[in-house]
Amino acid sequence: MDTAAKTAEFRECFERLKTEIGKVIVGHTEIVEGVLTCFFAGGHALLEGVPGLGKTMLIRTLSEVSNLRFSRIQFTPDLMPADIIGTDIISIDERGGRDFRFERGPVFANLVLADEINRATPKTQSALLEAMQERTVTVGGTRYPLDEPFLVMATQNPLEMEGTYPLPEAQLDRFFYKLLLRYPNREDLQAIVDRTTAEALPQVERVVDAETILRLRATAREVPIAPHVNDYAVRLVLATHPGGEFAVEDVNRYVRYGSSPRGAQVLVLAGKIRALLHERFNVSFEDIARSLHPALRHRLILNFEGEAEGITPDQILDYVLEDTPKSLGVAA
Repeated sequence: MDTAAKTAEFRECFERLKTEIGKVIVGHTEIVEGVLTCFFAGGHALLEGVPGLGKTMLIRTLSEVSNLRFSRIQFTPDLMPADIIGTDIISIDERGGRDFRFERGPVFANLVLADEINRATPKTQSALLEAMQERTVTVGGTRYPLDEPFLVMATQNPLEMEGTYPLPEAQLDRFFYKLLLRYPNREDLQAIVDRTTAEALPQVERVVDAETILRLRATAREVPIAPHVNDYAVRLVLATHPGGEFAVEDVNRYVRYGSSPRGAQVLVLAGKIRALLHERFNVSFEDIARSLHPALRHRLILNFEGEAEGITPDQILDYVLEDTPKSLGVAA
């Protein structure tokens, strides 16, 4: 298949998924595109928003339009790691003999919904770390591989602090995107009420299967990126490091720790996907810039002054984007 055909196939599949999800999810166009970008990049997504905005419904709908095995884990304070990854149990055969058998947990699926992930204890949250990074689970010294494609789509509520446990930085860094869901506007809210109070809910059709997803992921990674565009992504990440060569003034003032190298990897891979959606087989500066906020907002740690003044990571990234030139020696 030539380059033009690959680009057309990727864009067509992406748009079909977006259309099917749009039958259920009203508005949130950028959020849907962000989730699908994670889907085709092979990265995990963290959705943050107050209750009732459709976070769980969005992920469940994605599972319905893709022919993948889906599981939902409702995180609660009493949830244990074995409830997620599984455990060895005693099995008794017909003759009364006993043996240990591994009972797989809900993480053994293609698409895992970690609902309200910040309600579980850090010990339970860490059960996902190996699965998210290595695509394997280790129990009793035995390593079990997870089937590809494997994605974790997690949700969390930013309002309730009592009984919740903020995700550690090591786990946050393993999420490809952090997406913030906002309240719907008047027109979208009216459409939501009309759809959800009607006699029958909209039905969606399956669009892709595991084989197609893996093939399109490979297509995305084949997109070339020019050295100067790649350098722009690298400098954007380095600009978030306080005291560094490329750090902007507001980063030095408000940021304690900047983005890890994973941030640059995400910018480039998300840029390749955006290029394909715009029918280009090359990455532009704009492709990189458009992914900056969802790719890096969860990878910045503010210092005391930043917290005290109510500065948000998105504000810091606005400064970074404004003050980082696209090419060295050229004004932004």
